[in-house]
Amino acid sequence: MRLPYEVDGPVTQSMITSDGVRLDADIYRPRGTGDFPVLLMRQPYGRKIAATVVYAHPSWYAAHGYIVVIQDVRGRGTSDGEYRLFVDDVRDGGETVAWAAGLPGSTGKVGMYGFSYQGVTQLLALASGAPALATICPAMCGYDIHGDWAYEGGAFCFSGGLGWGLQMAAEQARIAGDEKAYIALLSASRNPPLNEARPYMPQVVEEFGSYAHYPDWVAHPTRDEYWQKRAPRDALADKPINIPMLHIGGWYDGFLMGTLGFWKDAARRTTALQKLVIGPWTHIPWGRVIGGVDMGASAVSTIDERQIEWFDHVLKGAAAPSTPDVELFDLVAREWCGFDAWPETAAPRFLASKGLSTTTASGTLTEEPASDAVPDRIVHDPWRPAPSLGGHNAYPGGMQNRAALDDRTDIATYTSAPLDAPLALAGEVSVSLAISADQPSYDVSAILSRVTPGGQVFNLTQGHARVGSVQDGLVNITMRATCATLQPGDALRLSLAAANYPAFAVNPGTGDAPLDTRLIDCRVTTLTVVSGGEGGSFVSLPILPG
Repeated sequence: MRLPYEVDGPVTQSMITSDGVRLDADIYRPRGTGDFPVLLMRQPYGRKIAATVVYAHPSWYAAHGYIVVIQDVRGRGTSDGEYRLFVDDVRDGGETVAWAAGLPGSTGKVGMYGFSYQGVTQLLALASGAPALATICPAMCGYDIHGDWAYEGGAFCFSGGLGWGLQMAAEQARIAGDEKAYIALLSASRNPPLNEARPYMPQVVEEFGSYAHYPDWVAHPTRDEYWQKRAPRDALADKPINIPMLHIGGWYDGFLMGTLGFWKDAARRTTALQKLVIGPWTHIPWGRVIGGVDMGASAVSTIDERQIEWFDHVLKGAAAPSTPDVELFDLVAREWCGFDAWPETAAPRFLASKGLSTTTASGTLTEEPASDAVPDRIVHDPWRPAPSLGGHNAYPGGMQNRAALDDRTDIATYTSAPLDAPLALAGEVSVSLAISADQPSYDVSAILSRVTPGGQVFNLTQGHARVGSVQDGLVNITMRATCATLQPGDALRLSLAAANYPAFAVNPGTGDAPLDTRLIDCRVTTLTVVSGGEGGSFVSLPILPG
């Protein structure tokens, strides 16, 4: 099918910020008469990439009647200035929006798009209050940054955080012309140094880490001023949110909490339309095969077409999209479901046990709590920690069959009876555990899965927490939202472990901060999980009415 316009470009143009820094951009223009709205993406990876790992090329967007501007952020690509992660992007973003709106042939209206880092730059540009910014389409990005990107439940996201830190540092070393550092960082990114004496600070980071943010992320395990200076949540806290937005996420994306956090805040604070689309995808790619499972043709991304429809509505006055305000992909039915609002339901399923949930998979999930309190003990050996498989922060990620993994005796499993009728889940999931440990600190990894009649175990959602053992009452673990309609014969399973390595570094059990952690100090840790009785453990499920 012939696209509406031929395209000229890219042509590189520069702007000068208010503090005298040159920012470079590639501009693609539709070949035609009249003025066009502008689509802007600001990113740190080199503007020629332009997020084409998930989106159509910028020329495709330009061919639909938009001036497309892909800009290198300050200090990255060929842009001038000092690169400081997210520190300058409120001012730079706002000034770039104004510059883009004033380009020859522009209508003066600007929309932004992009995922991950490029999503965060949209939120920070919004915080600038730039009047020409008419809409944004943030996809798969952090909002809090500390709690929905760098850390989860108080535990540092180890393999993902280190991998991205090495990538960003390597590119900064390349820009600086430091070949020694670049090669060392590139090599480490290809073969991540996960098992050095100080696991959070491998030697390559000690030597070349100053090229990126990674040492700072490890040095700030709590949400202090460092994070507050960078987080869109803080930048937008006292700012109006008054433009329509299209929010895009993925069930197995590491930034799902950020996507939902910002969408909920925006929907609460403005009457402007806030549409939400959550597909089955991991962070990259957005295709039909999610981890080890083919989700069917409906799972193939249509985000490019959706964004053009959205931009045509907001920036050109076309009809509004006729789709529901909330669209969620069902991970079992493998189809899209529409909602008028985010589902808000919660129903408990209680853990029950004979004390053998780690050895015979005899633990169960029941609608009523068992009368007797029974402990299960999970022995975590740091020599052979429970491994990561699937989900949002492991490789391979996405949906995986974890049946063999659940056979390990350092993983406790609790499985419901096979269903007699379909069970639809959509919304938030959490776990409350009556748990203790014999060390000053421990980790808990919780995974909710679908068990098929044939015995396959497919992960639906998960959560992780780092806990101090001196804690009264239940330990609450926020799991990620999900949408799945289980079928008759299926069962639900909750799996608990004291590690999820290398998605999260092994907890040494000492209570040491990340920078003080040493592998030689790691201790065997025994967790005691109590089921039944008063105050026993349970999982809260978003069960939709039948």
